[in-house]
Amino acid sequence: LFEIIGEEAGFVHTARSRNDQVITDFKMWTTSATKEINKNLDIIIKTILKISEKNIETIMPGFTHLKNAQAVSFAHYLMAYVEMFTRDKKRFSYNLESLSECPLGVAALTGTSFNIDRNFTSKKLGFKRPTNNSIDTVADRDFVLDFLYSVSVCSMHISRIAEELIIWNSDAFNLIILSDKVVTGSSIMPQKKNPDLLEYLRGKTGSTYGNLFSMLTILKGLPISYFKDLQDDKEILFKSNEILNNSIAILNEVLKNLKPNKQKMLDLANSGYITATDLADYLVKNHSMPFRKAYQTTATIVNFAEKKNKKLNELSIEELKKIEPKLTSEVLKVFNIKYSVNSKKSYGGTSFDNIKKMIMKYKKA
Repeated sequence: LFEIIGEEAGFVHTARSRNDQVITDFKMWTTSATKEINKNLDIIIKTILKISEKNIETIMPGFTHLKNAQAVSFAHYLMAYVEMFTRDKKRFSYNLESLSECPLGVAALTGTSFNIDRNFTSKKLGFKRPTNNSIDTVADRDFVLDFLYSVSVCSMHISRIAEELIIWNSDAFNLIILSDKVVTGSSIMPQKKNPDLLEYLRGKTGSTYGNLFSMLTILKGLPISYFKDLQDDKEILFKSNEILNNSIAILNEVLKNLKPNKQKMLDLANSGYITATDLADYLVKNHSMPFRKAYQTTATIVNFAEKKNKKLNELSIEELKKIEPKLTSEVLKVFNIKYSVNSKKSYGGTSFDNIKKMIMKYKKA
């Protein structure tokens, strides 16, 4: 501008300081980055919804302590990921409020003697309003912490999903098959297909945590107003932003090409006395038995089945009646794995109808 109009270009800097200009640019960049992350989260949510629709009646074991607990729909498991990413979206969207106040016009730290209209510049730059206190404005990096925290939580969700998929893909579980696009071979063992990309996702979460704590440490004990300590804030935020966007894209690619091993899922769901809780619930509902007693009765039946080396659905009604005489042949239905899944009709449960409704809810959102 100096080359075009000469010295008068210097008036552009009137009532402005590097301090308020940098923080204004930084807020605008972070706003744009936040919206971009939410768009990417929308993409992966749509991918999960698509897979879920195809797997509503795919039954697998639900785990607690990595041991068979109760049968669930594979789609129900996947929809848990949708809930996690939806919370992440809300968290990032909430951050937009703290990013909506415009710093421009506070100058170095005291404001300016020029008769500027900060409301006008705020609106022109896409902010809702100007900030209220000039000293706090140049000192404030709460919005950076909010962003880094949101990135860390989202990365943590991704790492949990990655770890789950790694376990399910292991030879011991063999519940899912990963595409050759997202696995790598071994340098010495030709048969190996390693889930390296998922391990990358799991590991990169540590970097986002480190960036959050780096920023917290920079701000710890720092007097308000501007200090050179703050120069690292942008590098930290840029790195976390890059890690998260890459992680979302990688996980989306993994999920798009993932195939459930449906027979293995069903076989595993039919093992480990997974319908025991259904039997206890049946005793409470149909025989007015207090749950503690129903629990003990069911435990006795499970112990009996273990000694006989039988599954619960392999026990005869005669064998069951020896332990609980009130039982009739009607009880045998609770050992059916599909019945077990569909009986969980409470809101948020794993019945097929519940899952269909939840998928439709998110598709309309």
